[in-house]
Amino acid sequence: MAPVGRLLKFDYLVIGGGSGGIASARRAAQYGAKVALVEKARLGGTCVNVGCVPKKVMFNAATLVERAHDMPDYGIPCQLNGHFNWGALKEKRDAYIKRLNGIYLGNLQKSGVELFEGSARFVAPKLVRVNDDLEIEASHILVAVGGRPNVPTKVPGHELGITSDGFFELESLPRRTVVVGVGYIGIELAGILNALGSEVHVISRSPRILRNFDGLIQDSIRDEMMQNGVKFLWNENVASVTADASATPADGQRQLQVRLSSGATIEGVSALIWAMGRSPSTDWLAAADGAGIALDSAGNVRVDEFQNTNVPGVYAVGDVAGRALLTPVAIAAGRRLADRLFGGQAEAKLDYSNIPSVIFSHPPAGTCGLTQEEAVKKHGEKNLKIYQSDFLPMYFSMTEHKPRFRIKLICLLPTERVIGLHLFGEASDEILQGFSVAMRMGATKTDFDNTVAIHPTSAEELVTMR
Repeated sequence: MAPVGRLLKFDYLVIGGGSGGIASARRAAQYGAKVALVEKARLGGTCVNVGCVPKKVMFNAATLVERAHDMPDYGIPCQLNGHFNWGALKEKRDAYIKRLNGIYLGNLQKSGVELFEGSARFVAPKLVRVNDDLEIEASHILVAVGGRPNVPTKVPGHELGITSDGFFELESLPRRTVVVGVGYIGIELAGILNALGSEVHVISRSPRILRNFDGLIQDSIRDEMMQNGVKFLWNENVASVTADASATPADGQRQLQVRLSSGATIEGVSALIWAMGRSPSTDWLAAADGAGIALDSAGNVRVDEFQNTNVPGVYAVGDVAGRALLTPVAIAAGRRLADRLFGGQAEAKLDYSNIPSVIFSHPPAGTCGLTQEEAVKKHGEKNLKIYQSDFLPMYFSMTEHKPRFRIKLICLLPTERVIGLHLFGEASDEILQGFSVAMRMGATKTDFDNTVAIHPTSAEELVTMR
């Protein structure tokens, strides 16, 4: 740990020890910069501690349960009988996350980045105070503090619910769960809990889910979730939440009553999860900012294409900047910034087009490029050619459960360059990565057609579809 002093000077100060901040700090240090990083919580940020990583562990567990149900169809006896040890998995998952925290610390130390634990605030554009007993002056300062889950604080009883952060603190599988929100976080958590055996109700204030995704993905995930037993309540909001103090179930789980705007109620709720989006963690900037950093109406730090804020020498990357809220995006933007500031690459910046992303639904879905709606708006319907495919993956030809695999290719005429790729089905998450490389290289439908297929796979349909 770096020594505490009255004033320390660095070339680069990073505020926030999440994936983007750490990536930028280490890259700058590799170029020989003297780098400090300030973090008030566990290293790794949302993704490592209460996001992508522990979520994927739970997704894997849910997928294994689904596989167990399929095993008899392949002649392999398997009976779960509801015997899922949530506590054992949580213990191993938490230990894994703790190891990752240690790995992040070790990597910072190996890179020569000095870590300061505590809260930071700007005293001046190039001066930051940490814990009120240390000041750090730096030529360049990066704000990479991430975001936080939204909670509807005006709803009576809102405090009885939890956020996605609280999901990872649950000590047992909820018997009955209400998920409020149909963005990718709500959809993923609902799918995991449903597969593991919870009775899941999803509340949506609109008749659609995943509004920023292509219609193929929206419809496919919704239909599959409903077929799998998830109960959707459309055009609803939560009006109030109360706890039944008289209920004392044997498993010790809470008994909540969730009243909806329509007057309907859901009784006996063990867990209420607010999954209503996220907001940037910029309250500290809005309240007392000695640098004068500009925020937009949503509280995001305003940045240009090079991650510059309105204050010279101050930058922002990741969720705090409000664009493409994905861990790999923050990492890439942070590294490009360090390349520009310390690596002699004056024009280095992240290209925010054709960023692949995945929803870990059941089965997963993946997307890269424009949705059909976006493509029509940008290029006009007459300048597009859409290819679609819908088939049953070979794996499910043996099983009672038969989720489909669906593909949509959006091509721009006259060359038929692929400008949108949308997948729904088993292994979409793994298939998408390679095809996103092709899209960044400007691949056309002809390039796809000229690629020899790997048989038998679901991915081969991408290079054989007509």
